[in-house]
Amino acid sequence: MEQVELRFDQASQESQTHTNLSAIRRSPTGLWIAGDETATFEHLTWVGDHFGTQRTYPLADYVDLPAGRDEEADIEGLARADGHLWLVGSHSLKRRRVKSKDPDKAADRLATVVREENRFILVRLPLRQGTEIPEPGAIMAGGRNLTTHLAGDRHLAPFLALPGKDNGLDVEGIAVVGERVYLGLRGPVLRGWAVLLELRVEDTGKGRLRLREPYRKHFLDLSGLGVRDLCPDGDSLLLLAGPTMGLDGPVRVLRWHPGPEPRQVVPQDALETVLELPFGVGCDHPEGLALLGGGRLMVVYDSPSPGRITAAGGVLADVFTI
Repeated sequence: MEQVELRFDQASQESQTHTNLSAIRRSPTGLWIAGDETATFEHLTWVGDHFGTQRTYPLADYVDLPAGRDEEADIEGLARADGHLWLVGSHSLKRRRVKSKDPDKAADRLATVVREENRFILVRLPLRQGTEIPEPGAIMAGGRNLTTHLAGDRHLAPFLALPGKDNGLDVEGIAVVGERVYLGLRGPVLRGWAVLLELRVEDTGKGRLRLREPYRKHFLDLSGLGVRDLCPDGDSLLLLAGPTMGLDGPVRVLRWHPGPEPRQVVPQDALETVLELPFGVGCDHPEGLALLGGGRLMVVYDSPSPGRITAAGGVLADVFTI
């Protein structure tokens, strides 16, 4: 394993983007990055010994966000395919955190569930030909967001009213392969089986995306883990598998070969374990995968340990050879 620095500007350090990394994807000149506490996405350029020269792109400059430009979008997945950049929000509700300085209000906070509309988005942005400059694109959001299609689903509908960290619906990865858009769910996990959604979408021409045909579900036996990210690798998908609840581990990378007609139910023996990943106690939670070429796989971490924070305002990612 080796490590490489991702260096962020002062504004991103102040908003703690570098300690809340949730999604990553390779570009021809560097990396696309997103954190889960803002409504922006970032591009870092390779400058010889680290990724830096950050550019920040507010999502609201490119699509019509349902709750406006300032509410966080909880971006949990990035994909880059066929000249487009894709971003997906968690589509999850959240329960208020208990604050240690105010334990008397803990019960009330635990009873409070919040819905933030900017989390319920799927975005596709064209990249200007020959560049990595995004242009205005299309969004699936509002009254026709993904959860409206799941409202009658016999497996997933019962979990739509639960917060993501309570094994409710929680989208945490996206991979685009041809016309297939795969979404990996951290939750729910159904008796140990994780869920991937397969979508085919189209642009209405009015800045909106919609499903072109009914979605499909795939159930993968990940031994009780949920999907934390997805990354295409040739004709296979790499899956970052980790706990669906607020636990530290285990975390591993697995390989799935969907094939031309992917199976609905995928047993353990159809999955190959590629890596067992390190994780910390209360820190260093693997959140994003990106292939760098030459069989090198980058992993970024949410809540990085102090040892990952660099003096230049960056954070260290791990690179494994697979």
